[in-house]
Amino acid sequence: MLLQIRNLKILPQSVIETEYVLFGLDRSTPSPRLVILSKTEEDAFLSQWEGEKELWEGHSLLLGPTNAKHAKLLRTYFPWLCPQPVGLRTSAGLGDRLGLATPGHIRAIRATGERLMPVLAQQSIREMSRTQRTPQQVMDDALWGVFGEGWKKGFGSDADHLKTLEDFDACISAGFNGFTLDPGDHVENEAENLPSEILASRFETLPWDKLEISPKDFLRRYRDRTFSVENGKIRIEEEKVARTGVKYGHAIAQVKEWFYYLTEKMGGKPFDLEISVDETESPTSPEEHLIIVLELSRLGVKWQGLAPRFIGRFEKGVDYIGDLEAFRKEFALHASIAREFGPYKLSLHSGSDKFSIYPIVAEETQGLVHLKTAGTSYLEALRTIAELDPVFFRSIYAFACERYETDRASYHVSAELGKAPEPKKLSDTQLLRLLDDFHARQILHVTFGSVVTAQSPHGRFQFRDRLLELLNTHLDRYTEHVESHFIRHLKPFAEVAQSG
Repeated sequence: MLLQIRNLKILPQSVIETEYVLFGLDRSTPSPRLVILSKTEEDAFLSQWEGEKELWEGHSLLLGPTNAKHAKLLRTYFPWLCPQPVGLRTSAGLGDRLGLATPGHIRAIRATGERLMPVLAQQSIREMSRTQRTPQQVMDDALWGVFGEGWKKGFGSDADHLKTLEDFDACISAGFNGFTLDPGDHVENEAENLPSEILASRFETLPWDKLEISPKDFLRRYRDRTFSVENGKIRIEEEKVARTGVKYGHAIAQVKEWFYYLTEKMGGKPFDLEISVDETESPTSPEEHLIIVLELSRLGVKWQGLAPRFIGRFEKGVDYIGDLEAFRKEFALHASIAREFGPYKLSLHSGSDKFSIYPIVAEETQGLVHLKTAGTSYLEALRTIAELDPVFFRSIYAFACERYETDRASYHVSAELGKAPEPKKLSDTQLLRLLDDFHARQILHVTFGSVVTAQSPHGRFQFRDRLLELLNTHLDRYTEHVESHFIRHLKPFAEVAQSG
């Protein structure tokens, strides 16, 4: 019935029919609208919704905004619009910096067999700050994408890279039930190179009360021990125990504190927990990985995912940089530890566009893995903009070049401005190639926050309004780009997906 209403473009897959009411999403205008059709002229049900109301062939019709109030109401009626804990199911985090990529993400999940659990409400606190979005906006944008696509098979949430209790509270309030803890600020990176006497002093002054163990007992647990795992043996020498304790001791204590805070705040509701130590200066060795998880387990922490820093370079927006055989050999040990001492999933952070290692990661984890992506969906948005309005895209790229040296500071990137194509020297056709150029791609990737929040001299957004207008007007094209790009990401993992 909804599809018969003239002048509306109801997405067929969005239609929900209850005994008395029909719901759907209209895309006839640049801004999507919620459509509710009551099967009678009695509109008492519609009184709780906002929007324009009229009679249509004896029925009450409402056209309303896709706002936070309506998102909250829809969740009360349709539980599948709420995120759920993912557990150990093979999963993919599909971050969305602009709030429009979810339809493409869902279609990629469908195209790869619907075997992966999508984590659709995902954004780091750092990204929220840079794009001026709130946890509630991230959650609601995911809901409208799920609603519009008619996806009823579940999705997860990930309040990513949390570092403060205030951020925990905001994300819990927004409905998140997946959390990634980032204790990176508490990791002592210099521990690996400290002289022995300084190392010993640092070791003795670790927060042993919070770690609930004495220095002697900590050493006794690990020194000169050999642990057998599926892909080999891991021998831990005494000095390695001390260096690992100094490097990660404060971080382990902090994770313990955060875990119990979350447990209390969630009030018995189930939640996913991931622990991230990937944003450190040096890789996480198998020995360090082993000690970290054994200590967390001893302290009663329960988690579903761990993100070590793996060897090689995981730079933003480009493929893995490093020796693939060396990566496979060490990654196999990490995967064995996760199976033997968990089980828990290994999480691949900065996972976008790492096509060369996906088969290795999928095979070695046997599906016990989480792929985390974010900025690559933004790059597909820019690809769409370059097709639709080359002049506008050229201005975005020129601005990104101006901002790059500042914005790159908190990211692992190696792009050089001097090696990137100059905006003025490119034809409109050549502009599209920027999205496949190593240097230009990273420049565009890490400057997203500056681009979407840049102010014009008149106090308006310089780029964001036009960017969102174009994408909303041509959402089908953007969705096609996202779907095609993510099929490449997801296919290797779908082939080994675990559903447990």
